Amino acid sequence: MQCSFSCKPRWARRKDARPQELLTAALDLFVERGFASTRLEDVAKHAGVSKGTLYLYFTNKDELFKAVVRENIIPTIGEAENTLATYEGDSADLFRTFILSWWERIGATKLSGITKLIMAESGNFPELSKFYHEEVISRSNALITKMLERGIERGEFRPIDTSQVTRVIVAPMIMLMMWKHSFGACQQQPISHQDYLNSFIDLCLHGLMHGNSNSSS
Repeated sequence: MQCSFSCKPRWARRKDARPQELLTAALDLFVERGFASTRLEDVAKHAGVSKGTLYLYFTNKDELFKAVVRENIIPTIGEAENTLATYEGDSADLFRTFILSWWERIGATKLSGITKLIMAESGNFPELSKFYHEEVISRSNALITKMLERGIERGEFRPIDTSQVTRVIVAPMIMLMMWKHSFGACQQQPISHQDYLNSFIDLCLHGLMHGNSNSSS
């Protein structure tokens, strides 16, 4: 009797899923333990595969970390770049959408722990720091700068030093992630991320936009 499609071994259907399972396991452990303390054998065990299987897909821990970033963070940046290139609405609405979407896709998830990891361990792993700066930080900063330039060109934002203001915008967002991953246990009253973001957006837009009715004459 011929074997039907359903007679194929179960592992045959799981083979293509293994890289994703390994990346998910690696993200969990990188965020929980940091880069230095994460061992490849622990990643394999967490994913339910052998260490030898892990090496079929990733040659070392550096390549595994890069794959985690490229699989989970880079696509989000690409989507934001596409949105900026095609957006036709008001720059203030674009700014608000960008900040809230960033928090939903990155800040509120385990991926924000990668930022903490880089800040804590980049001095010991300069190659990873260089990789993260080139593929994540530089592209993210360029995206914010272009968004500010768009607002200025359209007459919706006042003239500013977009490079410096980009840094000013990024810093509170990084701080919110640090509170989430490191400082939250020190506070008796947790920070409301939504209230924080709403206040941050309001403060930024009042500083950026022309004709601020609340400014003194």
